[in-house]
Amino acid sequence: MDATTLTFLVIGGVGVALLLVALLVGEIADFGHPDADGPFSLPAIAAFVGGAGFVGAIPAALLPEATPSALRVLISAAIGIVGALPLAWGAVRMSAGLMHMSTDRTLTQTDVLGATGTVVTAIPGSGYGQVRLMLAGQWLTYSARSDAPLAAGTPIFVTETLSATSVEVVSTADRTALDPTTAHEHTDPPRTDQ
Repeated sequence: MDATTLTFLVIGGVGVALLLVALLVGEIADFGHPDADGPFSLPAIAAFVGGAGFVGAIPAALLPEATPSALRVLISAAIGIVGALPLAWGAVRMSAGLMHMSTDRTLTQTDVLGATGTVVTAIPGSGYGQVRLMLAGQWLTYSARSDAPLAAGTPIFVTETLSATSVEVVSTADRTALDPTTAHEHTDPPRTDQ
């Protein structure tokens, strides 16, 4: 391997090292500006340097040995820079997309108040069970307590948030469906005019 090709490969390696630093450490000393973005961000510079080095190494290796050194360097550098521009543009687009990606806000304890769900592990009268609540489009499990014992499968409503992982709940089930002894009190009397 000749010195020109090796030089371009080393330049490409420097670009990869810069990219690793950008990914692992972040922007070094706010390079350029504290909000450096676009073509002057560290990922864009790393992609450009790495692309120029690796793409430039290709013509350096393929040009005949008889080509003068200065001409080999100029041709390799020109091709490397042209090849590096789309890589730097891609790095700018990708980092901008990642930085401006919309995300859901973090749930707070007040988001849990008023949520409905189901008891998944029975809640004893003086202790904790577990409930499953639908919050922000996903099922979440919380430790739960209640003034009255609640069986698994009971629909519930959250009345208080005790901590980030526990709540106080009440049943929303129809009381007559839970207590068969009171079911007759709510039914119509039998008709006697038949």
